[in-house]
Amino acid sequence: MFAQVIVDIAHSQTDKIFEYSCGTDLKAGSRVKVPFGGRVIDGFVVGISEKSDFPPEKIKPVAFVYDEPPALAEECFSLMNGLSSRYRVPKAVCLRLFIPAEMRAGRVHEAYKKTVRFLSDDIKLSKSAKKQSEFLSVLKEAGEADYTLSCERYGRGAVNSVIEKGGAELLKVRINRTPSGYDGGVEAGKTLTPAQEGALKSIEEHPQTVHLIHGVTGSGKTEIYLNVISRALAAGKTAIFLVPEISLTPQMFSQLKRRFGDKAAILHSGLSAGERFDEWWRLRTGEAKIAIGARSAIFSPLENIGAIIIDEEHDGSYFSESAPRYSTIEVAKMRARYNGCKLILGSATPSVETYAKAVSGEYNLITLTERINGRPLPQITIADMRREVKRGNNSAFSQALREELSDVLQSGNQAIIFLNRRGYSHTVICQDCGYVLKCEHCDVPLAYHSEENCLKCHYCGAKYRLPRACPECGGLHLRYGGTGTQRVVSELKAAYPSARILRMDVDTTSGKEGLYKILKKFADKEADILVGTQMIAKGHDFPSVTLVGILDADMSLHFSDYRAGERTFQLITQVSGRSGRAGEAGKVVLQTYSPENYILRYAVNYDYEGFFKNEIALRQTTHFPPFSLICRVMVTAEEDGAALEALKGVYFGCEALRGKFPQEFIFLNKMHSPIKKIQGKVRYQVLMRLESDRLLPEIYDLAVKYTTAKALVYVEENPVNLS
Repeated sequence: MFAQVIVDIAHSQTDKIFEYSCGTDLKAGSRVKVPFGGRVIDGFVVGISEKSDFPPEKIKPVAFVYDEPPALAEECFSLMNGLSSRYRVPKAVCLRLFIPAEMRAGRVHEAYKKTVRFLSDDIKLSKSAKKQSEFLSVLKEAGEADYTLSCERYGRGAVNSVIEKGGAELLKVRINRTPSGYDGGVEAGKTLTPAQEGALKSIEEHPQTVHLIHGVTGSGKTEIYLNVISRALAAGKTAIFLVPEISLTPQMFSQLKRRFGDKAAILHSGLSAGERFDEWWRLRTGEAKIAIGARSAIFSPLENIGAIIIDEEHDGSYFSESAPRYSTIEVAKMRARYNGCKLILGSATPSVETYAKAVSGEYNLITLTERINGRPLPQITIADMRREVKRGNNSAFSQALREELSDVLQSGNQAIIFLNRRGYSHTVICQDCGYVLKCEHCDVPLAYHSEENCLKCHYCGAKYRLPRACPECGGLHLRYGGTGTQRVVSELKAAYPSARILRMDVDTTSGKEGLYKILKKFADKEADILVGTQMIAKGHDFPSVTLVGILDADMSLHFSDYRAGERTFQLITQVSGRSGRAGEAGKVVLQTYSPENYILRYAVNYDYEGFFKNEIALRQTTHFPPFSLICRVMVTAEEDGAALEALKGVYFGCEALRGKFPQEFIFLNKMHSPIKKIQGKVRYQVLMRLESDRLLPEIYDLAVKYTTAKALVYVEENPVNLS
């Protein structure tokens, strides 16, 4: 027998199938070690054949077969071919997506515990062996006992003696490292509203593969998802449930656990290597039927999938920023087609591109216009910060927000303060010469963090001591510009000394269970105010939150990005939706320096339809997506010369394409990336707007052609971040 193997090397020169001889018990999908180039490396078996076209003496045998069921299902090979062809990356890079990194590297294995099982009390024990006798008596009654705990209680010698004399046997039992910090209990399904019933009926009966549930915050989308999953399981199938942020996974996972018990497994980067390994294998072996997680969970090892759900489909985290730079929705479509299942997208603020496909009939559109039980959407009050400054209020909080916070604290309810900027201050500026302190490795300003009394780069993580003088002119007048989450917390503590305040951002949630602990504390009402960045803006359901304060609401409006208005509308709507989800009506105070902006007016009235009609007309006029495709070819290198050489090659290649297909190009130019350097690497870009995706294969080929040992070249389609 012969095995077709893809070696685990991410290089175009080894991106082919190699053949090795093997035994009859080896199966496609297995992980193996094979001799390759004078060493033994890992590989993936993608096929088995009885014959080979090569001379037998030239075919080397498989060196080692991992003692496990085949790790890869047949669908993985279909996805591998689709992704490799689509994004021009080696097949090994695609296969790595399906297997936990620690598992591939051999850094994690099954966990076992030793158990002692009772066999017989008909053994000879001396009268002085009181510990042995006591242990045997307890073991007989219990049937089994943990070996380590038994040794601690009765002594290792006593336990081993009972085993040696035949009174018990020592067993090695496989254990699952279950992710901690998730709620237990069992919960029955809730009675559906007529709107929810209608949504489920539409999903089941509509012939389209992709369905968009456009429902206002609190409209019961989650209960629809759970019913879709329940019906898939009843049909003997499996399901994938994706959420955009790790911070949302514990809450959603708890709901799935309460509804489906051990059939649900969680996959995300916040787990330990052992937990992720065990959860992955539970899915692969069929012990678990539901995979929940962030973006990477779309590659969960499930077979016979009956439903794929992507909640908050508009979120930018669903786009990968490392090779292959895939769109999660596109991969989900591939899996849905392969399995013949439904793909359900959900959002209160769908992306303009997704909603355009829904209104055109490409997707099935399902609309939920009211909250469950008719609860009103929170009332949004605009606070004009220009007036606050004129009144002498230079703090982060408007008078309106201060008054509402006081009311919330007096009533025993909770509040969320949203600011999409962590740290204490955004920048440190010299008042003498205007110099802004920047990172040595990245072309970005440093942020001041008061708790550590240092400057940090939010791109590479580098830390710097706070200088006494300006490094440019020696001036001593350094000013902190902008407001971060740390500073907001400081001002809140000063204004409300008795208030219990939690902060949730990248700095406070770095630990393994950091996110869960903060969310649980707030859910258990151990805090009055939660201050946070984007991670608090969506999906969370805190019944006692009756106030949301949005600071610098218009900050994202001023980014040089065609999606700036869309993102601002989405953020305001999503974070506002955290308020008033239970009995009491919710309130939102939206602070802005641009109260007359039309985007804010649409957001205040929760008018997605109005926003969409305005935005889609604007994009059609200016020829931006979905009426074109933005394609960016990025070039990064440690040396400027290497980057420029690759940039020229790519640009002239695109120029040649424009010469052949002038009708396909709306715009083409080469330039520095807006952030010229990150992590010590210079960044250039070729930016183009295309009429369609017709020329993408040729553009990807150019990126592969000009990637060298000194310069990395890659393609981004409609990039989430144009900086």
